[in-house]
Amino acid sequence: MSTIGFSPGAQTIEDRRTQPTDDGDHERFSHYVPKDKLTEAMVMGTPVIALCGKVWVPSRAPEKFPVCPECKEIWEEMKPGGGDGPGSGGSSGPDA
Repeated sequence: MSTIGFSPGAQTIEDRRTQPTDDGDHERFSHYVPKDKLTEAMVMGTPVIALCGKVWVPSRAPEKFPVCPECKEIWEEMKPGGGDGPGSGGSSGPDA
C-alpha cells in the first residue's frame, strides 16, 4: 500500500482581489465594470467584478455615489499613456 504525499513547498494561494464584500467603504462608491457585464447583471441578476475586486449584484443607480478611488486609479493606469500600467485600454469602461 502506498501513501500519497505532498510536494515540499507547495501551497495554495487565494486571490483576494475578487473576495466578495458586503460591508465597509465599497458600499459607498460606484465601481468600474465592463459595460457588457453590467448590462447582463442588471437584466439577469448575476454578480459582477469591479476593477478594484468588489463582487456584487448591481441594483442601485450609480449616479448617487462617488466613484471608487481604487477603480478610478486602476482605470487611469489602463488608459494609453496613463501611469506605468499596461497601457492597453482594454474594452472595460467606467461603469457601475
